[in-house]
Amino acid sequence: MLLHSSDHENRTGFATPVHFLNWTMSPDREIFSLPIYHKERDMSTPHALKRTEATIETVADIASRLAPGFAEGAATADADDRFVAENYKALKEAGLVEAGVPVELGGRGADVAELADMIRIIAQACGSTGLAFSMHTHQVAIPAWRWRHQKVAAVEPLLKRIAAERIILLSSGGSDWIAGSGKAQKVDGGYRITGRKVFTSGAEAGDILMTGAVLEGETPAKVLHFGVPMKAAEVRVEDTWHTLGMRGTGSNDVVIDGLFIPDANIAVARNSGEWHPLFQIIATIAFPLIYAAYLGVAESARDIAIDLARKKPANQHMINLAGRMETSLRLAQIAHRHMLSIVEQNAPSAQTVNEIMIGRTQVARNAIDTVELALELAGGAGFYRSAGLERRFRDVQGARFHPLQQGPQAAYTGSMALGLPVDKVF
Repeated sequence: MLLHSSDHENRTGFATPVHFLNWTMSPDREIFSLPIYHKERDMSTPHALKRTEATIETVADIASRLAPGFAEGAATADADDRFVAENYKALKEAGLVEAGVPVELGGRGADVAELADMIRIIAQACGSTGLAFSMHTHQVAIPAWRWRHQKVAAVEPLLKRIAAERIILLSSGGSDWIAGSGKAQKVDGGYRITGRKVFTSGAEAGDILMTGAVLEGETPAKVLHFGVPMKAAEVRVEDTWHTLGMRGTGSNDVVIDGLFIPDANIAVARNSGEWHPLFQIIATIAFPLIYAAYLGVAESARDIAIDLARKKPANQHMINLAGRMETSLRLAQIAHRHMLSIVEQNAPSAQTVNEIMIGRTQVARNAIDTVELALELAGGAGFYRSAGLERRFRDVQGARFHPLQQGPQAAYTGSMALGLPVDKVF
């Protein structure tokens, strides 16, 4: 977790440390911290500059300020299957829409670890807001990374627009993974697009859907990638999101019916069903942000359970449940920290995808275990909706369904271990 520390100026070459919170009930609720090393940071950064940086409100600080308001409305949004629109308004007003845009382009310049901390804090208060906003956030973080590390100038206009207009980007990754979905028909000057994009979190608040479609008549099949303006007449949102959990994400279907995309607007063309270097970047950067939301849900469930358990006389069964819960949470936190350490290598590849997906499986498994144990530790009191645990129990189940799910992840990791090809394992 990226928080300011009184001794961070003495950690030469390190950013603000990652603090692992919620492990004990000590006054500052902190046990130890893991510093994040920035290879590109000038080791001779003046202390005066460091002190100036320390006084600036971080994206985590802003998220913490907004969190109580998000928590107040979380139960109502869940009960009503209502998108957390007011929370998105607050995120815009607070400047978090542009959190990941480089400072040089008008944004706040937060790196992936800082963005993950922001998402985790938001999700502690409202899982739906955290998960939905992670989809926008990773769609910003990816071009920001490409601009910074690959010097890709083509992404600069989009990043500047995000900062200036605070537009919301949508992701259709759930329906557009490696195989792609939808149809692209070649016409004069461009392509005619049709398709249904499911699991489009925050659809009603979005300005641009970052998506793709499979080009008809090509062998091997090609997937074209482009942005879809959500206000286009050929685009509509269908109310389909009535689910077990994460009900406030508004992850409705987006239907595209004959939208024209000019040739010049095609960002990438790749083979369907094969890993592409761009998707190695996407997988490496996006999933630590997405799974920060589930980690936040698990951390808040732990806190609720501890508060409820302390109101009862302790017995050995409770103590064992608490110990198992803490262990599961720690494993989720450690796995997530490993994911962030892979991002910090700034070298997306088949190998980094493997490590990220191992981490994704471990965060999911242990976050789910944490919340299940929290519910058991809380006892009957946790069964009431008013406690907030049952919502978190439902919300955390979503961690099962993002790629790579456990079967494909095991196949990818096993193939990598045995030296077998992974280019078509997804």
